[in-house]
Amino acid sequence: QVQLVESGGGLVQPGGSLRLSCAASGSIISINIMGWYRQAPGKQRELVAVRTSGGSPNYADSVKGRFTISRDNAKNTVYLQMNSLKPEDTAVYYCHADRVITFSGIRMDSWGKGTLVTVSS
Repeated sequence: QVQLVESGGGLVQPGGSLRLSCAASGSIISINIMGWYRQAPGKQRELVAVRTSGGSPNYADSVKGRFTISRDNAKNTVYLQMNSLKPEDTAVYYCHADRVITFSGIRMDSWGKGTLVTVSS
């Protein structure tokens, strides 16, 4: 089983920055896709940013130019640097990993429990 643990959420003022981290564990050999999703109150979960191992990142249009996703494959960790935050970025942010190769097989579609980001003055 793959475990994903997010950290770094919190309260920040508009225009501020936060950095989210997500560490994956569970006898992992490699992870194909890691990314971030978010869910605001009353809305559906949406893609924020995703990055394949060694590939280029993809971003939601709403965060392009403000957010940056990066990975440390040696640590099985993905980061989300969020700058110029807006109140509409307020949401629970979820880490996602797909096609995780472990010593006991391939694990698809793993999720963290989420970390709350609140952008407010």
